[in-house]
Amino acid sequence: MQILDVLIEYGISSLDRTFSYAYQGEIKIKPGIRVLVNFNHKEIVGYVVDVKEIDMDLKEYQKESLFVVKEITKVIDEEPLLNEELVKLAQDMKEYYFAPLMSIYQAMLPPSLKPKRSSLSKPKISYDTFVICKDENEEDLTPKQIETLRLIKNYKKILRSELKPHLVKALFEKNKIDFVLEEKIRLVQEEVSKKDDLVLSDEQKRALDSITEEGHSTYLLEGVTGSGKTEVYLQASRRIIERGKTVLMLVPEISLTHQMVKRFKERFDNIAILHSSLTPSEKYDEYRLISQGKVNIVVGARSAIFAPLKNIGLVIIDEEHVETYKQETTPYYHALKVALMRQKYHKFKLVLGSATPSLETKTRALKGIYHQLYLTKRINDSSLPKTTIVNMLDLNNIDNDSIMFSKTLREKIQDRLDKKEQTMLLINKRGYAPYIQCSRCQMTLKCPTCGVILSYHQFDDMLKCHHCGYVSKMPSSCPKCGHTKFYKIGFGSEKVEEEIKRLYPYARVARLDSDIALVKNKVKDTLTKFENNEIDILIGTQMIAKGHDFRNVTLVGVVLADLGLNIPSYKSSERTFNLITQAIGRSGRVDKLGEAIIQTYNPNHYVIYDSSIQDYNRFFNEEMTYRKESQNPPYVYLAMITLASEDLNNLIDTSFYLKNHLEAKFANKKVEVIGPSEPFLAKVNNKYQRKILIKFKKREDIENEIKELIEIVNNRKKIQILVNIDPESDY
Repeated sequence: MQILDVLIEYGISSLDRTFSYAYQGEIKIKPGIRVLVNFNHKEIVGYVVDVKEIDMDLKEYQKESLFVVKEITKVIDEEPLLNEELVKLAQDMKEYYFAPLMSIYQAMLPPSLKPKRSSLSKPKISYDTFVICKDENEEDLTPKQIETLRLIKNYKKILRSELKPHLVKALFEKNKIDFVLEEKIRLVQEEVSKKDDLVLSDEQKRALDSITEEGHSTYLLEGVTGSGKTEVYLQASRRIIERGKTVLMLVPEISLTHQMVKRFKERFDNIAILHSSLTPSEKYDEYRLISQGKVNIVVGARSAIFAPLKNIGLVIIDEEHVETYKQETTPYYHALKVALMRQKYHKFKLVLGSATPSLETKTRALKGIYHQLYLTKRINDSSLPKTTIVNMLDLNNIDNDSIMFSKTLREKIQDRLDKKEQTMLLINKRGYAPYIQCSRCQMTLKCPTCGVILSYHQFDDMLKCHHCGYVSKMPSSCPKCGHTKFYKIGFGSEKVEEEIKRLYPYARVARLDSDIALVKNKVKDTLTKFENNEIDILIGTQMIAKGHDFRNVTLVGVVLADLGLNIPSYKSSERTFNLITQAIGRSGRVDKLGEAIIQTYNPNHYVIYDSSIQDYNRFFNEEMTYRKESQNPPYVYLAMITLASEDLNNLIDTSFYLKNHLEAKFANKKVEVIGPSEPFLAKVNNKYQRKILIKFKKREDIENEIKELIEIVNNRKKIQILVNIDPESDY
């Protein structure tokens, strides 16, 4: 008999321990496989962590055991889901992020392999049936049968579905043919023409040689927009693959994956893709290709950091500053931190690319922890875009026909249409109107589950919460006073699209935001059309601002540049600077002079000015001054403790008790405890929230205390605790 230590599928801290189950079957159970178990009167999936051989049957074992041991219901897998390195990685992540181990396994694996009951109904391996020739003798065959047999013989194998069923049946019955199954790959990748490597500039050559030849392990490749970082990635990948190693290429947005895949497919074969827009069957197939060693390059978004590649020689994190590399649900991992953990095992080169590095990464480069590389010039020495700041508080700048656009931006858009050149318009707010307000009682419609103001989306006439995903029909009357008239306040990408189509009815206009991304392949199709000059004006959120390379874009308009500055976060200035700088960088990337218009109600803000002149160093020095004064990263580390409960009074009492407990524990350490505070999102999924922020300089100063805190909360009823190490926001 085997006794199994099993993690159950619920990835919560209160159940972050193993439970013992028995197995009396013939299979030799291995750690790392899934089993069906009965837990709390439910049949759920468990993940085997350890196996002990016991030389007795279950009845004998029960007599000696202090507790009842149930038998498992079923063995699901034959082989472990994760290799040795990924099992070790999961344990490292658990220790660093204080995360339940099961939540990490769930994050690592595709839907069909997750230790979760729902995985059992997800797609498994799909096969194509091929017909092969078994006997070439044509005696006793009809002419049609001979024709089919010769066709099969000439092509070696043919899909069964491509042949006429009655002929296949007849040939099989006469023992002339046989069938073979081959695993079917359900992700159809577009065919692209192969291209040769480009000639590198002197700066690119130095960066390439340093990455592939020098002894450093981690590099910051800081290059102005349009400086050719991607070409360095491609040629570095070639050198690494020629040495028999594999490459992992991460991009921050799904919208960028298509373009990066295309660039890599132009140079290489055997590429796998991993990102959240793939179907479960596509994810399963791609994951298996990687784990079987059939590809040597993986391109993907954040979760691709868990790709089961072996012998990794190079990991590239493009646009490393983007906050989407941080997971904002349990486990709160950051792709860069996970890459550094995997680097200890594989000893690969890690390249962090950005025109606007995060302040934390830049600080590490300045300290020599990362090796700094620069690309200071655009390809072909093309100039940075000419940028104009337009003050929207000055009524002289407002166009009479549209308060959304300035006279300058209107004129420049028309000029590009006349020249058959393209325009990109950035508005970092999706939907039609951010606020819906009753015209009589001024009630603002809010999300019932998390309290966030609902945004109106005109294309489907729905109200949507941009935080938790709640949707509802647009009401016909105010739920408070019954009035039937509402004000639609503000504007988002949908309204900008409507306005542009009204002002320029002859222009070809498209929009790209997360609403559009809900439709499979819509992002890729839109970007392909824009790249092929089938769209004149592309309107979008931050999805369009990062990493894209469109040769005919000569104008970028930032419609409301200071929108992000109002978010109550220590990173709001950095995010706004990055977004504007990256957006401006999409303009004039080849042989045409680019131009950018920044519309703002805060023209004197240092972020607006620094981004307009593309001066990262100036911004870095100014922002670091504010970070030092407020003692925020990179001068300290952060840990965000979130407490949640349906009982508000219990939550408040517990949060103050824990705050006092922490302050007593940290009395003699350089640790600051802030809170408990009511967060920006005071209610999530019908649970009230309170947050406690911990600022610290040394990890060892807080490690034991946070573990103790988790234990205290887990012993209390109806309180949930979440720990977010290195949060991207402090609100």
